[in-house]
Amino acid sequence: MNTAPPPSPQIRGPSDHEVRSQIVDAATEYFGLYGYEKTTVSDLAKAIGFSKAYIYKFFDSKQAIGEVICANRLSTIMAAVDAAVGTTNSAPEQLRRMFKTVVEAGSELFFNDRKLWDIATTSASEMWPSARAYDEHLRTLVAQIVRHGRDAGDFERKTPLDETANAIYLVMRPYVNPLLLQHNLDGALEATPQLASLILRSLAP
Repeated sequence: MNTAPPPSPQIRGPSDHEVRSQIVDAATEYFGLYGYEKTTVSDLAKAIGFSKAYIYKFFDSKQAIGEVICANRLSTIMAAVDAAVGTTNSAPEQLRRMFKTVVEAGSELFFNDRKLWDIATTSASEMWPSARAYDEHLRTLVAQIVRHGRDAGDFERKTPLDETANAIYLVMRPYVNPLLLQHNLDGALEATPQLASLILRSLAP
């Protein structure tokens, strides 16, 4: 049975409000130092110099703040992946670069911003909107690459497109999902090129 995702946290007030950005910036620094799980809204209020009630004028919960930070981090990874894929018109090479870039970007975040990485894992485990958007973006990109490869004659066409794209994503998932990648970091940079080659051999016409 699938678990229903929790309700999306509510962000209050104008999205471009200066105070909102100040809260997010301060929370990013604070979470980076002490971790998301161990930090309360009261902690943030004291660190920023605002009252707890004032923060609630802009965010309805700590999760709502964490959601913005997580979305920012995952958007950075998605932008890097899109840029890498866009540097070549070869579908096989696009798949290789997608896999390589998403693992490198995720690994860099894990090692350089370990406390903030915890937000991404929480997002993935609790199915936050940012995690669902990240997952859907990568799934869509895989399907686009497969479709492009079939049109170019690089990939077989007998297997249904959705089945092929889903199978590829399932192979990639332990290395692209934040919750799973933390358990697969050892050897990830060496494993992903080998897995990409295996995937490409299975796609050969």
